[in-house]
Amino acid sequence: MSTRSADQTTVYWAEHAWIGGLLTPARQAESVTIEVRNGRIDGVIAEVADVPKGAIVLGGLTLPGMANTHSHAFHRVLRGAEPVGAAGADSFWSWRDQMYEAANRLTPESYGRLAADVFTEMLQAGYTAVGEFHYIHHEPDGRPYDDQHAMELAVIDAARSAGIRITLLDTCYLRSGFGSASVTDEQRRFSDGSSENWEARIESLARAIRGRSQVRLGAAIHSMRAVPLDDAAVVVRWARTRGLPLHVHVSEQPEENRQSQKHHGATPTELLSNAGIENLGGPFCAVHATHLSDGDVHTYGRTRAFISCCPTTERVLADGISPTGALAAAGARLCIGSDSQSVIDPFEELRAVEMHQRLATGRRGTHTPAALLHAGSVDGYQSIGWEKGGAIEIGALADFVSISVTGARLRGLTVRDLASGAVLAATASDVHHVVVNGDVVVRDGRSVRRPTGLDDPLGPAS
Repeated sequence: MSTRSADQTTVYWAEHAWIGGLLTPARQAESVTIEVRNGRIDGVIAEVADVPKGAIVLGGLTLPGMANTHSHAFHRVLRGAEPVGAAGADSFWSWRDQMYEAANRLTPESYGRLAADVFTEMLQAGYTAVGEFHYIHHEPDGRPYDDQHAMELAVIDAARSAGIRITLLDTCYLRSGFGSASVTDEQRRFSDGSSENWEARIESLARAIRGRSQVRLGAAIHSMRAVPLDDAAVVVRWARTRGLPLHVHVSEQPEENRQSQKHHGATPTELLSNAGIENLGGPFCAVHATHLSDGDVHTYGRTRAFISCCPTTERVLADGISPTGALAAAGARLCIGSDSQSVIDPFEELRAVEMHQRLATGRRGTHTPAALLHAGSVDGYQSIGWEKGGAIEIGALADFVSISVTGARLRGLTVRDLASGAVLAATASDVHHVVVNGDVVVRDGRSVRRPTGLDDPLGPAS
């Protein structure tokens, strides 16, 4: 626990820190005092030679907290799973069948335990906020739970017990694919039956979670293959009238684009434009966006959309490489997510955005380390509706992460190169302290809230 003085101010002293990013340009500074009051940063002073009396000392490099903008917590049980089917025949679509089987074994109780472990792992890796793209709403047969929000509340309570900020991106999912009228048996628990039912349920959920600290609500359209255009417009309108985030899986696989063209003569992005995303007002985030047309890139740039890049998952699922260089040049804002939880490591996601562009283009330096840090922090927080997060700056949310610079990966770096070294060489295991809302939630690499232990959290398969 942080030690607070009578005026409820906590003082941290960081050996090195990446400060600014919201109202001032971000830069590395040395010997930084960070004063925190009521969950916000109340003062930032650099070049403080002597550690203030009573301050909590943060050795190494202190960075703004990272936002995990795209998470499916339950996918964690598939980490390390062997591909299914004949050699060379496995694909995103066969992996999806494994995912359905795992989803249909979840109960509110087992999902709560699983999600708490996953969110704790995120904190220990350096994520301080998460956008949970949540679509498991009902019993496996599609019937609502007696408490219709049992699954949503299990996930929210798991985040609160772990100590991470959460935006629950409540997802509309109504059909199995383009040309279908409904979901399959495996997908029944995802569907509310209609966008009107989805709207009624999320309105009820908003009332149920009102007043819960460190919790926000957003909307999601699973994908344009899973939600007809008229229903997507209902979700867009709901988010627009409340100024809340809206996230959508977009063009993750070439087959999605082919089916969209076959049934609508348009790309998924063009369908979203028809549904009203260009007049959204609040944050809009396209997830993956690995197979975009030039027109799609222009749309996201013109509207200053967020693009949630999930490189470790996109590798695992053979999704492809998002044209992040073109998107950033057009004006879109990048952020990162762990998606399938194959890897939970913001540093790996950040550097992969750049490294994938190097492989795709044969050029280095499309995304600078400073730009990647901004993507992981400021833009990530804004994409999930926490507009004052992701910066060590007066008025910002008091969420920050300290990493060791004396371990094997970063030892020997010059002071000048610490921030770039963090992006290009650090891993989650270098994180030693994590602060959320002004309180230490990870100390010396371990959660101060709860132990972790993913011991077959779903139980045996039926």
